[in-house]
Amino acid sequence: MSKTIVWHNPRCSKSRNAVTLLEEKGVDAEVVKYLDTPPSRQELIEVLDMLGLSARGLMRTKEAIYKELGIKDINDEDMLINLMVANPKLIERPIVIKDGKAAIGRPIENIVALLD
Repeated sequence: MSKTIVWHNPRCSKSRNAVTLLEEKGVDAEVVKYLDTPPSRQELIEVLDMLGLSARGLMRTKEAIYKELGIKDINDEDMLINLMVANPKLIERPIVIKDGKAAIGRPIENIVALLD
């Protein structure tokens, strides 16, 4: 059986719904509270690759920290990744990783598709 990981923020309803969905489907997932234990740069790069997204595509552009850091005009992919590692609030949530694939749980149907 492969390992399933969910990058989770317990304060986020979408993230809580994702964890509940995994439990209901009997998926024994490793829940990583990514704000407490941020992903490494390499982990983030791997997830971006699995998602087929650029760094900005995984960013929460409406977060206050996004505006505070003045990220809007930064186009350097490495810099954006480093900013997400240093400021995990910038990372969209929840993210479920399974079998070398990943899905952002917005909408939650993305996770359902990943599990099927």
